[in-house]
Amino acid sequence: MAIVAEPLPAPASTRQQSGTMRWVRRHKTIVVGLVILAALFIVAVAAPWLAGDPLQFEPTNRLKKPSGEFWFGTDQFGRDVYSRVVHGARISLIVGLCVAALATFLGLVIGVLCGYYRRIDGIVMRFMDGMMSIPAILLAIALITLMKASLFIVIVAITIPEIPRVVRLVRSVVLSVRARPFIDAAIASGTRNSVIMIRHILPNTAAPLIVQATYVCASAILTEAGLSFLGAGTPPEIPSWGNVISLGRTFFQIAPWIIFFPGLCLAITVLAINLVGDGLRDMLDPRIARRM
Repeated sequence: MAIVAEPLPAPASTRQQSGTMRWVRRHKTIVVGLVILAALFIVAVAAPWLAGDPLQFEPTNRLKKPSGEFWFGTDQFGRDVYSRVVHGARISLIVGLCVAALATFLGLVIGVLCGYYRRIDGIVMRFMDGMMSIPAILLAIALITLMKASLFIVIVAITIPEIPRVVRLVRSVVLSVRARPFIDAAIASGTRNSVIMIRHILPNTAAPLIVQATYVCASAILTEAGLSFLGAGTPPEIPSWGNVISLGRTFFQIAPWIIFFPGLCLAITVLAINLVGDGLRDMLDPRIARRM
């Protein structure tokens, strides 16, 4: 009787590599988005070393086309558009991340309290509905005009209109979890409300909240660019993609590169964030993950 040798099991490192490659193939959109965002973060952090002074005026270099000396050309004041675009990545990423973090945290707290305590739900949600009835950019402009324009004020003005959207999402999740039998069992056993919210309710809000945070980040970057384009965003001395586009719109016909390069970077950044958000939605949704 012939003896057949059993194949040796694959090394743990090989199994880990195959599992990583399988995850990458399954979630290509997340990988592509993260690679683009990682490149943008590196550019933003290394901006002082990758580009020169974005505020340096050189009247002799006005409106020069892209070349080996000026990769993205120059604007009407002779400033290097490449330097302004690279430093503008910092502003856009700071605004997007700060607004996403603040809006997500505040929306989570308010949404959990409204969904769990029904006594305050009606009052708070009517106030949130009233805030959502006002266009976000108009509300942000109104808030900025009441205070001196600065990067901090812009972040606050963009965060406030985003909070109601997060609140409604969290509240809907909390209401569905609040009606489940294990919550009733926890209440009947005498568990404190704070413990129930932290241990049983908050974990169920994590998946949709992470996805919503990515969309808030992308929306905040676009809103900041729109405010700066209208002259109501960051001050002109702070280089941002919206400011570069705003100052270059007058010379669009003779110097389109002033608008093209910051607009392209803005579109790529928002696209990358949306790719990560869509991929996370597909990965965290049990029904979609089961089909994949």
